[in-house]
Amino acid sequence: MKLQRRPSPPEKRLPSPFFGSRKRFGQHFLEPAWVAKVIQTIDPRPADQFVEIGPGRGALTRPLLERAGSVLAFEIDRDLAGDLRAAHSGNPAFALVEGDFLDTADTLAGRNPPRRVAGNLPYNVASPILFKLLSLHAAGVLLVDATLMLQHEVAERLTAAPGGREYGVLSILVQHAADVERLLTLPPGAFRPAPKVRSALVRVRFRESRPPADDPAVFMGLVQAIFTRRRKTLSNALLAFPLSVRLAPAAALSRAALDGRRRPETLTIAELVRLANAFVSGSG
Repeated sequence: MKLQRRPSPPEKRLPSPFFGSRKRFGQHFLEPAWVAKVIQTIDPRPADQFVEIGPGRGALTRPLLERAGSVLAFEIDRDLAGDLRAAHSGNPAFALVEGDFLDTADTLAGRNPPRRVAGNLPYNVASPILFKLLSLHAAGVLLVDATLMLQHEVAERLTAAPGGREYGVLSILVQHAADVERLLTLPPGAFRPAPKVRSALVRVRFRESRPPADDPAVFMGLVQAIFTRRRKTLSNALLAFPLSVRLAPAAALSRAALDGRRRPETLTIAELVRLANAFVSGSG
């Protein structure tokens, strides 16, 4: 009878500080060398109160807590949230909200001190999170700025000027209420696991809308509607805007002193506000 060798027990692997998150959340964790560069760029001060979106393993959380007054973190992954809670359980300057920022950010409404925002945003939800921050700002939540890691293409859209291919709804709505600055370009190797795209660090400084719209909801609706037909003429694109039933596109364009043969992607923010205001005053 031939004896069989007992198979060796599987090799034990230590948990990696970068892996272990759920792939469905699209998380990529920042390498230590880049953490220092990002923190230096954010430049947290002792009086700063931070909101951190998607802290992950806490690569930014730790240095933020060392230099800032407090960190309120929003983490969707329950395993990572548990690790963060355990790591900072004795620190009164740290607080954690477990859940999707898009669903839980309204908890900021009752928090009065001005806050700065930092985060490494998953690529698939970057735009919704930016719109959520704009919504909070418009609702009176005191947001000073947001320093965010984004996919390079999203950063290009945020900083795009009229007439360019990247200029669109995100560019207009963010630039209407904030000043946007691109700070750093991060290669794929700055993250683990490495994404297939480059990233960028941008700073969004919140301010009063410029110029102010008579009805912000009408302005937002107009921008979203006409950019579904961005390469059509304005006269044609405005047919996608519901208020064009109450005020004909030609009349609105005349009130706003705009040429209906232009394309939506050529309009400045000031011209778009003027057009939205024409619908407000002419269809009331």
